[in-house]
Amino acid sequence: MAGTLLGMPGPWAEDYREPSDPYTTKIGGLPDWPLPINADLLRCASCAGQLCLVAQVYAPLSQHRTLFVLGCVSPECGTVWRVLRVQNIADLDSSQRKQPASVGEVPCANVSDDEDVGDMDFEQLGKALFEAGTAASNAKRKKPRKKRQNKAPSSSPHPKPTALVQNDVPVVPCFYIYAQEESSSLDLSVICSSYSSLSLKEAGSDVEDPSQPEEAWEKEHYEYDKALTADRTYLKFKKRLDAYPEQCFRYSYGGRPILAAVDEINPGSCRLCGKPRQFEMQLMPPLLYFLQEALGERRHLVEKWDWMTLIVYTCSESCSLEIEQAKSNMGWIIAEEAVVAQCEESMPVQPGFFS
Repeated sequence: MAGTLLGMPGPWAEDYREPSDPYTTKIGGLPDWPLPINADLLRCASCAGQLCLVAQVYAPLSQHRTLFVLGCVSPECGTVWRVLRVQNIADLDSSQRKQPASVGEVPCANVSDDEDVGDMDFEQLGKALFEAGTAASNAKRKKPRKKRQNKAPSSSPHPKPTALVQNDVPVVPCFYIYAQEESSSLDLSVICSSYSSLSLKEAGSDVEDPSQPEEAWEKEHYEYDKALTADRTYLKFKKRLDAYPEQCFRYSYGGRPILAAVDEINPGSCRLCGKPRQFEMQLMPPLLYFLQEALGERRHLVEKWDWMTLIVYTCSESCSLEIEQAKSNMGWIIAEEAVVAQCEESMPVQPGFFS
């Protein structure tokens, strides 16, 4: 998919537990499963507590598909993440596309009834459906008192307080998402080049101490180069974040993530088809800020969610090979994918999530 779509904050849900549908993109609340889910997939691999929904992202390609990012809020844990890809094996065509409440209000895929679906650009279709799905889901809900379509969810007033645990399912505050395309004119090369030149000049200005052992000198320069690379990586991350300071997630199927720290990431292979995984989306720090603001005095519930970004990798073929599973679930299949957390001090890859 060319370019990057940004998940921007829309209205708060009137009730954090209100149901929607699998075609809705939102943060928090209860997940809208289109099929029965194995209870083991919804439990923390570390403490066995119930996982809660962090983000639900409708991300169709040639088929309806939704990504569910889940996290643990247990005070004994709080650092385990899981991502599930839920997908329908039926190919999308013009008759199967989810139509918005009012076609004129939101962007929609430009597909005629007689168009050969085999010749379509499914990446462009996916992008259009993603935008249509998020906008349509927001259009169906009552907007907040103050018009704030292009602003962050307001922390005052919040929706009426609701229980954050429902039938043993923890729930974090819920707000809906609309899509915005990231400008392609954002140029990081100038600032990164200037930063690199300044750092190299500083390094070159150092007078070499002839009394210093060669091995120690090489070690110091290695550590310096490593630190320089880390600083430049974070600088790029911050620059992208500052350009759209309200972005809750970034979506670019088959694109490249922006890393918060230098890290060698191996997302492994798809458990269904064995093909390599690729980047699809990443959650960003403003998401945490909005949740903490909404929780207020109860923000301790997510205090261990201290990541700088959660990076999601999915099957590069977006496969749907579990035919038997699909037959018993009206065409829906479920696959566990890979998630990588990059934190300020460490960047753990969640154990057990890779093949």
